[in-house]
Amino acid sequence: MTADRSRERGFWRSNSLTLCFGAAFLIVLGAQAVSGRAEFNEQLAVQGLQQIGFGDYLMSSDFAVDVTENWQSEFLQFFLYIFGTVYLLQRGSPESKELHKAGTESERDQRMGDHARPDSPRWAATKDWRQAVYSRSLGLVMAVFFLLSWLAQSVSGAAAFNELRLRQLQAPVSWPSYLASADFWNRSLQNWQSELLAVASMAILSVYLRQRGSPESKPVGASHEATGVEG
Repeated sequence: MTADRSRERGFWRSNSLTLCFGAAFLIVLGAQAVSGRAEFNEQLAVQGLQQIGFGDYLMSSDFAVDVTENWQSEFLQFFLYIFGTVYLLQRGSPESKELHKAGTESERDQRMGDHARPDSPRWAATKDWRQAVYSRSLGLVMAVFFLLSWLAQSVSGAAAFNELRLRQLQAPVSWPSYLASADFWNRSLQNWQSELLAVASMAILSVYLRQRGSPESKPVGASHEATGVEG
């Protein structure tokens, strides 16, 4: 029993970052659904229309577009950050590689091919398309998630946009027409600019500011010039 409890504690502790943020995501998503339904029903009441239940709101295009427009901007942020930091540098930032390591680095540095270790992922030791794909898999998956969530935003956004037009006795627009609309691009760009600002702020502020014990920060006593050093 003691060993089982120890393993259980070990699992929770060793996965606490993912588990805590995953749980927080579900809680906040639920809170968004509750507040979003309340706001949506307020709008329906003003227009003299029948209000909808919680389940109907969860299946609505209004809820879907609010969720997916935030998801796509987050995945875009990580995609650009992952690929951008291969070549782009910031002196003194732990978010940057060391200045002499710009680029994809050597196979020795990346433990690929003949330099793979016994505990390296299997595809890292190959010398064909599998290595090429795996060596870029994190950025590629983020790019796919971005494109899929952006597509979902465009579809749900078109539906929500047309529902609003119908309530205003206006003709609906086609999906291609919505892709060229100000509503679609305003939803996208207002999120993109905030994500880019957050990345730029983190890169430069981490040069001079510290957070003790965080891998996103340099050690408290590290020089402002120290680059690619994590706490």
